[in-house]
Amino acid sequence: MKIQDLLVLAAARIAPFSDTPQLDAQVLLAHFFEKPRAWVAAHPEYEADEAQVEPALKKLETGVPLPYVLGRWEFFGLEFDLTPDVLIPRPETETLVEKALTWLNAHPQKRRIADIGTGSGAIAVSIAKQIPDARILATDLSPAALEIAKRNAKKHGVEGQIQFVECDLLPASKVESQNSDLQPSASNLIDLLCSNPPYIPAAALRRLPIFGREPTLALDGGIDGMDAYRRIFEIAPRWLAPQGAILFEIESSLGNETLRLGRSAFPKAKIQIHKDLAGKDRVMEIEFR
Repeated sequence: MKIQDLLVLAAARIAPFSDTPQLDAQVLLAHFFEKPRAWVAAHPEYEADEAQVEPALKKLETGVPLPYVLGRWEFFGLEFDLTPDVLIPRPETETLVEKALTWLNAHPQKRRIADIGTGSGAIAVSIAKQIPDARILATDLSPAALEIAKRNAKKHGVEGQIQFVECDLLPASKVESQNSDLQPSASNLIDLLCSNPPYIPAAALRRLPIFGREPTLALDGGIDGMDAYRRIFEIAPRWLAPQGAILFEIESSLGNETLRLGRSAFPKAKIQIHKDLAGKDRVMEIEFR
């Protein structure tokens, strides 16, 4: 079977489960041929073996997301290993990384960063690759997720810059952290706190196609989607260094509500909402003077 025919076949089988079946079919074939996607598009007459991609197509037909089938996905120009234990990195989250890099480049003396709920490590690893002297605390409640994050840090050669800790949000005790150095003190306060927390309202999440296909722990933000923000706002003051900042990814439809919550918690801080490339509210920045 020629590649052009296999692309048509794969796209048709993927279509009921994907908004971009043609693109997904190209990505799938590129993965199995170990070629760039552009090569697949440029070689329609190349002979392909349908049996080679059949197991993957069967998984896709059951609703397994393509990144989990491939076991990897691109984010911020880097390839990350993935399993169903971690959220799939999305282009919208690149806005958070971009804002983090902008802030860090404007504050070259500020290099201690926390990534709360690191998942695959996409945010922490992307920042570490761009800021070689960054020192990052990456936390997650899921030990399985932390194993993936550690693998990605090693894959991209930044494992020496990132300390991974299994905990809820930030280490709350010596018992939890297993390291007294992780208690908030003058020597280890965080300059920049980043997080892509669970922010989808619980009822809304259950109506989305991703429900049950990606880890609910990383998606469910409680009744109004704000639970994680409230909890982080409570503990952030004792962890943040003077003139520090917080960057959160937010639900695009809840920009005003998130902004009000931030201003209520930190009335003296400078707070603004940044839009993603699609023009949607995506990142809340809180900067302390």
